[in-house]
Amino acid sequence: MAESTNKLAADIGGTFTDIVLETPARRYSCKVLTTTAAPELGVLEGIEIVLKDAKLAASAVDVFIHGTTLATNALIERKGAKTAFITTEGFRDVIETGYEKRFDHYDLMIDRPQPLVPRTRRYTLRERLSVEGEVLVPLDEASVPALAEKLNADQVGAVAIGFLHAYAHDAHEKRVRDMLRSKLGDHVTICLSSEVTPEIREYERFSTTCANAYVRPLMAGYLMRLRDELSRRGLKAPLFLMMSGGGLTTLETAARFPIRLVESGPAGGAILASTIARQCGLDEVLSFDMGGTTAKICLLSDGEPERARKFEIARAYRDMKGSGLPVRIPVIEMVEIGAGGGSIARVDKLGRITVGPDSAGSTPGPASYGRGGTEPAVTDANVVLGKIDPAFFAGGKIPLDETGARQALQKAIGDPLKLDGIWPAAGVTEIVEENMANAARVHAIERGKDIGATTMIAFGGAAPLHACHLAEKLGVAQIIVPSGAGVGSAIGFLQAPIAYEITRSAAIALAKFDAARANGLLKAMERDARAVVEPAVGREKLKVIRIADFRYVGQGHEIRVTLPDGALKASDGPKLRQAFEKLYKVLYGLTIPSMEIEAVTWSVTVSSTPPKVKRAGKPRGGKAPKARKQRQVYDPDLGKLVSMPVYWRFDMTPGAKINGPAIIAENETSTLVAANFRAHIDSLGYIVLDRVKGNR
Repeated sequence: MAESTNKLAADIGGTFTDIVLETPARRYSCKVLTTTAAPELGVLEGIEIVLKDAKLAASAVDVFIHGTTLATNALIERKGAKTAFITTEGFRDVIETGYEKRFDHYDLMIDRPQPLVPRTRRYTLRERLSVEGEVLVPLDEASVPALAEKLNADQVGAVAIGFLHAYAHDAHEKRVRDMLRSKLGDHVTICLSSEVTPEIREYERFSTTCANAYVRPLMAGYLMRLRDELSRRGLKAPLFLMMSGGGLTTLETAARFPIRLVESGPAGGAILASTIARQCGLDEVLSFDMGGTTAKICLLSDGEPERARKFEIARAYRDMKGSGLPVRIPVIEMVEIGAGGGSIARVDKLGRITVGPDSAGSTPGPASYGRGGTEPAVTDANVVLGKIDPAFFAGGKIPLDETGARQALQKAIGDPLKLDGIWPAAGVTEIVEENMANAARVHAIERGKDIGATTMIAFGGAAPLHACHLAEKLGVAQIIVPSGAGVGSAIGFLQAPIAYEITRSAAIALAKFDAARANGLLKAMERDARAVVEPAVGREKLKVIRIADFRYVGQGHEIRVTLPDGALKASDGPKLRQAFEKLYKVLYGLTIPSMEIEAVTWSVTVSSTPPKVKRAGKPRGGKAPKARKQRQVYDPDLGKLVSMPVYWRFDMTPGAKINGPAIIAENETSTLVAANFRAHIDSLGYIVLDRVKGNR
């Protein structure tokens, strides 16, 4: 994608919709409350605000990039299309039996995630292909018309088709689709597992296909409505969608495979952190994104976030793997927990303060919003503790009710625990910060990382308020708060490349490495990925990344290994083994020299060339800033309210320095500089917080 003059981005979150307009002269941004019932209304409202601020017409926008939680919310809230599932005879219950194991061995009353498609709408056909493509049981085409009549009678809106071994041999799936299309018409969505996720493991492949079919009518309708509304307002720029893997795709591809959008907002944040890491020359980074509904933790090495091929949606048990619906899609690896500004606080049956995972969202919102919410949230606690100026929340667009926040906290937390004053609020922030610290520690340990050796990059409306205390808990010595931190994910959208990833499963052993077969597979995958990307970027030089998932033969899980550029050779087998075992030893502390290794799944990502980043330099001495005012703020390190100077961020030029405790305020967020931190503005305008040596 050529560098555009005026770029617009919109990120729909659970509480706020963030809008960013970047022009050659400056950046404009705003936060508006998410309009849950009709998400496009919040987007359009925010666009009108930034265009008015910039004195630009909608027609002046050159490109529009969008990320949304709509698909995720539809899956969590079960508000998708009425969906049917068709599979091979004998495999009707795969999406319900799952992994055939309990994700919690000690809970006798375990609640398993319910499939998106109930058993009454799961159908089977007689057919069977072997893994080599041999027809073991011919497709029973005579049964398809009767099946189509049942689907019509049941008024289904979407159909997912997943046959055994279709990831490698798709003839039967395509034949059934064509026959159903002639009977059901174009108004019924039909999704094939061989197109949605052509990979091994039936449960994950079928679950992903059902999820795609379930949200596709909703997402396609929303995207087309948004496109038409933008066009009516004169905004006819190309519309790209942020995908969970960190790349942008076209409107048409997003409407066809909306399951790839489920983590689009958090992915934008990881892209922002990646850009900052490269600008500042940071090797190991902890990305900390805390918004209104959730907090996201992501680790980056050498400027790149870790990526994965699997994600769980709508977990029945908080933070417990296996308790959600698995989807097999390209995704940036991160941990996401219910710890945002809107996360609700309460006292449980054991007399403990708990926070989240449920959120007050934008409607009714925290008690301080004055929109009917009565349960206290993290934002209410921050208001009571003085961290948030009630008159200047969201740039003054949403005045907050401090009295309402204080009363809600006292009723829900203070009275049951016999606490008063600031202590109910202090207890809530301590718990939410400990929840985030625990999640970050586990995430790092599982990946063999030393979290204390990272630099934290904090963004999102709430992250800069909690970053210093979280860094202390984790042993992190430095924090960077980028400019525009409150709308960080939307800024990340503007920095993302147009990209598309293709995956295929094909078992190839390394002992007698079949390079010709691997090259043929990779070439075909690159061709398919280019077909998606090239129409959007023209003749721009494209970047190609090839990865294979390797495992010791017989193991159930794989490790991703980046493949060398160019055609593979038979002699590359030992080199690939060495690369796999190096990663294996980091994760598990050993290798198994006598075991054979095989590649199971292959992926090719084609993307536009990332823009060059401006490297941070040494800032020249800036003027010492003057505080705008003083405010009583709770400092968790000191354990009391203290009078803190409040600085306006844009009064601080590169090189300016302040000592904590202090508040640095801006329109979409505020940064709390704790007592044992010092802050300065670097050459890029970022706030850099350094922990003072000798403090805990």
